[in-house]
Amino acid sequence: MLRLSDCWFVLVCFLFFSVSTFGQVDPGYYLFPIKPGERNFLAGTMAEIRPNHFHSGVDIKTEGREGLPIHAAADGHVHRIKISTQGYGNVLYLKHPNGQYTVYAHLRELNASIGQYMREKMYNARINEMEYFLEPGELPVNKGDTIAYSGNTGSSMGPHLHFEIRDSLDRALDPLDFQFQEIIDSIPPYVQRIAITPLDINSRVNGMFQRREFPVVYYDNAYRVNQEIKITGKVGIEVLAYDQLNDMYNRNGFPTYKIVYDGKDFYESTAKPLDFSLGRFILSHTYRNRYTRLYKKPNNLFDFYQPDSTFSGAISLAPNEEKEVEVQLIDTYQNTRSLKLKLNGEDNYDLLRTYNSTSFNNMISYEDHIMIINENNHQLGDLAMFYVHGYQFEIPYEYQGTNKRTYLWDMRLGIPDSVGLCSGTIIPDVQTRVLFQDEVVFDNGEVQVAFASQSLLDDFYLRISPKRIAGDPGIRINEPFEYLRGHIEVSFCPEVIEAQKEHSHVYLRYENGFKRFKGGSWNGDCITFRTNQLGDFVVAQDSIGPTIRPMRVNSSELRFSIRDNLSGIRDFEAYVDGKWVLMRYEHKQAMIWSEKLENQPFEGEVLLKVRDMANNESIFRGKI
Repeated sequence: MLRLSDCWFVLVCFLFFSVSTFGQVDPGYYLFPIKPGERNFLAGTMAEIRPNHFHSGVDIKTEGREGLPIHAAADGHVHRIKISTQGYGNVLYLKHPNGQYTVYAHLRELNASIGQYMREKMYNARINEMEYFLEPGELPVNKGDTIAYSGNTGSSMGPHLHFEIRDSLDRALDPLDFQFQEIIDSIPPYVQRIAITPLDINSRVNGMFQRREFPVVYYDNAYRVNQEIKITGKVGIEVLAYDQLNDMYNRNGFPTYKIVYDGKDFYESTAKPLDFSLGRFILSHTYRNRYTRLYKKPNNLFDFYQPDSTFSGAISLAPNEEKEVEVQLIDTYQNTRSLKLKLNGEDNYDLLRTYNSTSFNNMISYEDHIMIINENNHQLGDLAMFYVHGYQFEIPYEYQGTNKRTYLWDMRLGIPDSVGLCSGTIIPDVQTRVLFQDEVVFDNGEVQVAFASQSLLDDFYLRISPKRIAGDPGIRINEPFEYLRGHIEVSFCPEVIEAQKEHSHVYLRYENGFKRFKGGSWNGDCITFRTNQLGDFVVAQDSIGPTIRPMRVNSSELRFSIRDNLSGIRDFEAYVDGKWVLMRYEHKQAMIWSEKLENQPFEGEVLLKVRDMANNESIFRGKI
């Protein structure tokens, strides 16, 4: 028998579920923050694939200029203010009675009262960049109030307003779900290309263990692949696509993909709401941060998949079975586009030693836990000898082409010390396997790498090779297209002259030669640094201080151009007549300028100190 207390418990749970799930979207609750009531246009939408994260809101166009009034979307209070030259730039967070937050980013400036409030805090702390959390009653706002003015600060690449709506758990909701009438979209998404990828060691795409891309054509109201696609074992579909809004040229994102298979809904992913703490799992959700994977990889912690299980969305066919698979691409306004492709099942056993192709990768490569080895065909034999922890395994090739053959090895069974081929011996460069969420310190006597519990997106196969890169001492750690969730800590001992250490730091070096400062601290002849990126790391010296060029130094304003040749600007501080002056910074223009706390003329000695990331300091002195 159900007791009265049990009934109350069920009722409370139902009410909580109703409020937290169904009450998140209330059309009409929010005012559009730019020119409310007028037609507006977006440069970006929710769930766009951005470098290493999903776009978490909408980017509202501001007519290509700065200074448009930004309106509070609802009653509430200022919850948080951040003044920064990176990321969101100058950003304002409002909290509302419904428990949700709205976020307004890349602002040129705050309104007079909020701006003065923040300037006082910054002058008090004597810092040029600041994040401050407010109490609920400190700065109340009403719906429609002008709270700020649009800009281009932070990592913005052009004037616009980045606008977010977050729930009480600080997860990003899709603002377009709130049915703003200012935005019009009746156009379904577009497909550019697709890919089919093998998902286990026995999988093949057109006879090979190799991801294959295919062009698409549009006819009969659907995108289609006009090539034969043969599959063996478990494979996954990947799609390169975008959305567009009415009267706009921007390529935007969209949240929903659905696979219809055998006339039934087989798989669905809808990227919302977005949990910021899991944002880097977009690198598991996509292929190289571009193609959307329509299958869930192991250890991907996103929970917006149906079914929510490992390799949900994966497709397999019996030999000689043929199926048409439909992928539906659905934007927030439910505009839907279809992609249709025919898959043919093949028996992998029949393909062994008979498949002809000259398309092979490098002699040794890696795909997740699979080691792939290609060798020229030989008459001397067709077996490879894998040596693993003192054991020997004779492995036949999986398939061969007209002049090459391919061997596969599952590294979960052990990492080979060497592989004997007819053409010689290969020494794989995999150092160790690190399990997802393990805390591990690896040390091979030359390089030490520490993994924290949130460093990885999946099990990881560490490859390290100390080397000189374009003349600089350094190391290579895996490849740039392999990804981390969080930071790892790396220590190694490069060849540097003792006198250089003070200004020598680690940089991530890109293929085009650009170096991004990573820093590091010296302990004897070894340097330790942290990184959440992989690739080539070099130790380079920056002993040249930043350049300072006065643009305007008078009683009304201080304005300087500041630049650094390598490591980048770390910080700066300005004084007039011995009194600290707040300086704003726009890194894209390499410009800093003063903001006064009180409207009093500057008078006296002017001192500006600018430091770069390598701790070189430059000084400007003048007098007003």
